[in-house]
Amino acid sequence: MKKSSSNNKSPRVVLNLKNIVKTYVSGNTSFNALDDVDVQIKEGEFVSITGPSGSGKSTLMHIIGLLDLPTSGQVILEDRDISRLKEHELAQIRNVTLGFVFQQFNLLPKTSALENVLLPLLYSDIDKTLHKQKGIDMLTKVGLLDKLKNTPAQLSGGQQQRVAIARALINNPKIILADEPTGNLDSRSGKEVMKFFHYLHEKEGRTIVLVTHDMELANQAKRKIVIRDGKIYSQ
Repeated sequence: MKKSSSNNKSPRVVLNLKNIVKTYVSGNTSFNALDDVDVQIKEGEFVSITGPSGSGKSTLMHIIGLLDLPTSGQVILEDRDISRLKEHELAQIRNVTLGFVFQQFNLLPKTSALENVLLPLLYSDIDKTLHKQKGIDMLTKVGLLDKLKNTPAQLSGGQQQRVAIARALINNPKIILADEPTGNLDSRSGKEVMKFFHYLHEKEGRTIVLVTHDMELANQAKRKIVIRDGKIYSQ
């Protein structure tokens, strides 16, 4: 569902990458994993980033996710240039602005579903008395209210990924970044996870960036960015 406004303004740009170069050096040689890349992500968009192995899409995902900084160029998040911030500053922004969903579910194995979902709140300013109810609300949203106390080993792969999605949503992030989110799932569970991403986009107006090598998944997004040899091929 797209948000509307009385003056019909177009959606604002929430993430703007300008002239991004990422250079890796090994001994006396260097190569550009990203070479003068420009990407804009607008509020409420569902965008996929795809390309063959070695294309630079993983490097681009790390830049978008503030997990790495470019060698040169600007990363502008909500009108703020964060290209040269310190790691502790980036970590704080990641926690409140980005929600991550990875191929590996990255759940703590001996911790309940609820406790896993609550982890991002440990570093938030949200009143601690509200944490548990927010976690319950998020697990209810992904259809796992009856699994609050289950550990990851007691959940199916699809259920574990839904816990990871609930964790990604709990801080109400500006952008949901999903990196190969169905890569470890069977086809049925994968379809259920993608159906939920579509729900988040269409019904809640969430901004979603999906990184995948799977062209079938990439084509489900409303806009597809194709990267090859470190350059944007199409978008």
